[in-house]
Parts: sequence; C-alpha cells; structure tokens
Amino acid sequence: MSTSHLRPPSLLRLLGAWRALDSAQPAYRQLAQALRMLVLDGRIGLNVRLPGERELAAALGLSRTTIAAAFDRLRDEGYLESRQGSGSVTRLPPGDTPAPPVDDGIASGGNLLNWTHAALPAAPGVARAYAAALDALPAHLGDLGYDPLGLPVLRRAIAADYERRGCPTSPDQIIVTNGAQQGFSLLLHWLAGPGDRVVIDHPTYHNAIQALQRAHVVPVPVGLPTQGWDIDAMDAAFRQTAPRFAYIISDFHNPTGRSMDPATRRALVAVAARSHTPLVIDETMAAMGLDFAAPPPVALHDPSGRQVITMGSASKIYWGGLRTGWIRADPQTIAALARLRTTTDMASPVLEQLAVAHLLDAGEGLGTRAAMLRDRRDHLLGLIDQHLPHWRVEAPAGGLSLWAQLPRAEATALAALAENLGVRVAPGPRFGVSGAFERFLRLPFTLSEEQLATGVERLAEADARLHARLPRSRDSLALALEADRLI
Repeated sequence: MSTSHLRPPSLLRLLGAWRALDSAQPAYRQLAQALRMLVLDGRIGLNVRLPGERELAAALGLSRTTIAAAFDRLRDEGYLESRQGSGSVTRLPPGDTPAPPVDDGIASGGNLLNWTHAALPAAPGVARAYAAALDALPAHLGDLGYDPLGLPVLRRAIAADYERRGCPTSPDQIIVTNGAQQGFSLLLHWLAGPGDRVVIDHPTYHNAIQALQRAHVVPVPVGLPTQGWDIDAMDAAFRQTAPRFAYIISDFHNPTGRSMDPATRRALVAVAARSHTPLVIDETMAAMGLDFAAPPPVALHDPSGRQVITMGSASKIYWGGLRTGWIRADPQTIAALARLRTTTDMASPVLEQLAVAHLLDAGEGLGTRAAMLRDRRDHLLGLIDQHLPHWRVEAPAGGLSLWAQLPRAEATALAALAENLGVRVAPGPRFGVSGAFERFLRLPFTLSEEQLATGVERLAEADARLHARLPRSRDSLALALEADRLI
C-alpha cells in the first residue's frame, strides 16, 4: 500500500488546541494522546507518514526530545511504526480494528427500533408525480423503452435544475442511472481497476467505501478537520498517491452534515487540476439544506468542464423508492458511460423517469418537511443533552443525521449492547476504513419525535450498562459534583 505524507500545516490544523497548560501531564504525553485520538477518530488515516521529529518540533515550538518521547510512546502502544526510509507511519494496534455490525435493513424482532437509515418517507408530491407520469406514459409506449442515456424529458429537467442552481448545463452532459449507487459503480468501473487508489474524505458514505473494497480499489482517506475540509492534505494526497479519482461529498456531508463553502470548492478544483485528478462529487444531499441552501455546484468552478464529475439522486429529496439518479459530466464522458452501461443494464424504468421529471419541473423540494426536520434535529439534540450530556454533538446545517462523538473509543461495543436493548444504530467504523471512528455514532433525525425519544433512552441505558452506571441528566451530574465538593 502506498504511504502518504502528512505535512506539518495539516497536522497542526488537525491537532488544534491539543495542549492543556493547566494539565499535570507533561507535554509529550498530551501530544501522544492527541495524536492517538486523531488516529482512532480516522482524522489521520492509517499508513500515513507523520512529519519528522525535527520538522514537527519546529512547527509546534517544542524540543525535539519532547516529540521523540511522544513518538516513542505511540510506538510502544502500537499506533506508530518506524519504517526504513518512511519515517514514522500510523497504524492500529493488533485487535483494534473491530468489524462493525452489518446493517441488513431488516428489523429483527417486533420491538427493535432500526435507527440506521438516514432517509424519509415519500414527499407529498410523489403521488401526484406518479399520476402525471401515468398520464404521460402513452406517448412513450410506441418506443422500445430502452435508452441508456435516459429519457430526453428527464435529462432536460436535470440540466434545467443545474441551471437554476447557477451551473450552466446541457442535456448531453447528463446520463440517468438507477440511483446514485449505480452511478458510482459505473464511474468506479470506468475510472479505476483492482489495485488503483481513490482518495476519499474521511469519514464518508459507507456504501461508497464498500463499493471500493469490493472492486479491490484502495481507498486513500484524507481526514476531515474540526471544521471544513483540509485542501492542503487533499493536495498532498493527490500528488503523493496518484489516485485515479477523488470521491468527495461536498453538500451536507454524510455523516458529518457539513457543507463546503465556495472558496473551498474553488481551491479543491484547482489542486485537483494541478495533479490531473478527476473529482467525483456526490450531490445526493445537495437539496437537504436546513439552515441555508447549498452553494452552487463544485462543477461551476471547473472551466474546462472535464475535471469535475457530479452525481445526483432523487432518493433523499423525494423518495428512495424512485431509484433514479444521474451523472453530470462532459459529453464525451457521458457517451462513454452510456456504452459501458449497456454491459450491465439497458436503461432506467420509464415511469420513474417521468415522475422525477415532473417533480423537477414542478420545483418540488423539501418544502414544509424542512421545518419538520429542523424540529426533529433540535429535539434529538435536546434529548442527547438531557440523557447523554457527556457526548459531544454539533447541530448540522443540513442533511439527515447527527455525528455524535463519544468520550471513549467504544462505538461498536455500544452498538452491540444497544441492539440487545432494542435499538439498532450505525457505529462510526461503518463510515471509515481500518477501524476508524470508534468514538462516533451516526444518529439520523428522520424518525418521529416519539421514536427519537425511545432511541435515546435505550442508548442511554446501553451506555450506562457499558460503564455500570445509571444514566444521568446534566442537572443530576451538576448535583452530584456539588455533593462531592461539599463532602
């Protein structure tokens, strides 16, 4: 596996305020702890070479002895490995890569609350769209019904939607797919092969990781910093690992909910162009803004029209049952994908395409469901604050889920215990590679408020049993601390 190199500026951004000046621990132990957490959280990937001791000492303003002591501690714990000619390379100790539970999507047992799906029931306009599609269907029955590119009426509607979002697009830049997942599979087959590398932001959509692994393609994770994206780290990964493409979720990222600002979008396209790395931008969440609308597409910043390939889908905004997605790229790429598609399936169902075209032409969006999702998001945040106050959760500006950070690296164990108590959750390692994100859970806020309350109560019970303590609210914790002080 190729080793990538993390440069000091990127590492400093990831470390943030790592040193507690009032701590009794020496600096080398604090630094080792901070680096260990970055590896466990997946923000520093595995097989990544850290800056040299002298280089890092200068960047942090510490002595080389302090850096060497921190690195020695991490080597002893199994989080660093010294390789001849490669410096200090990150890894996990043996046994620290637990396999996360597999979500089969089936609620086993009548009382199991399946809290793994970040999706909504059908939007109110879906039934009307199907009725309109049935009315329009007779005009298409004289054709064969096979069009690998998709119905012209839908391709025009998708192109018009990009135009409304500020990105000029023509129908010959669009191919319709059976959902975004088929679109990604087509792109993966076209762009990469076994043994090739693909850069991903880390964490990322779990089905994309599984698709890469099934194709024997090597994911190169670039950790997300506390806020935004680290474009310097992306640049380094592009130059050092020569990936066949990069897969990035720019809008209301799954699972973190963050959204890439316009300046970062421009910078990402610029560094990708310098290394000739195609960008596959996943926009399946682009319409899921709750506090603000997503900026114009990343493709807007691609003057050549050949650097950025964009995937979209009707599943999150309208209904998963529509199974209709699309790819936007230059016309030559679209034609190549259409030829490749005929080796797997011939076309998407006509009725679903007509229904999605109607929804796009009607400008159907989140509508009143945005207010409902904001209420459920805020309700879930309040429940966690009440029942699990030691967890750290930030309110995402969009998307469908929270990315909850636990105090300890125990997400898989907590998920297993929670399932025994009647709630199935997705632990962080599902969204990373090599066992990363053991301190995280993804918690969708798509369930009803009653179901969310049930889910949090069962999670709190699982958390209490895991640590052999009763769940406490923030108020009860404060009272306990006051009692301890008085004693």
